[in-house]
Amino acid sequence: MDDIRDTLFSAGLRRLRDGALQDGERVIWQGQPDGLARMTMWRWLWWIGCPWLLLTIVAVEAGWIDQAARPLLMLGVAFVAAPPVMLLQDLQTLYLITDRRALILRTAWGRRTVSQTPFEAMDAVFEILDIGRGAGHLNFASGRSTRSPDTDYTGRYGFRCVRDALRLRDILEAARAGGTRRSHPEKAAGPTGAAARNA
Repeated sequence: MDDIRDTLFSAGLRRLRDGALQDGERVIWQGQPDGLARMTMWRWLWWIGCPWLLLTIVAVEAGWIDQAARPLLMLGVAFVAAPPVMLLQDLQTLYLITDRRALILRTAWGRRTVSQTPFEAMDAVFEILDIGRGAGHLNFASGRSTRSPDTDYTGRYGFRCVRDALRLRDILEAARAGGTRRSHPEKAAGPTGAAARNA
């Protein structure tokens, strides 16, 4: 089982994890997003933001713009600051796979949130999207609100920017198969059981 990276936010994440777990629930895997991989994925914001800021400063110094200077500067700062802000959010995020469900815990910006997906609510087939640097997105549910930071524009939901997503998919599939067998022992050996559905 992976551990939480030792940061300023790790103690809060551990407390949130301990409070979120149900009686008798067992953690099979836990980990955090790869913040550096996410920053690399969004590095194009720097390619836009840095020249934008430079040109805006030059235009202000030359007296070419006046009233529009502040919003243009703020937009440039937002472009440059977005990847580090994403890294800070990743440091305040914890992914869990238990013997009952998948959880996404956050303590970001003073808000403690717990998002859970029971095995029964997951898609039949999990999807992996490679994003480079050995990281990828592991999507295990669909039809979710696109406003969630863990959902893409199509509503696919899951663990974002995780290392070794293929191994993690295997862990989640094994956990779901084991959890389904325990929940429906009478179906485990039959052709309509969990093993047959996941084949």
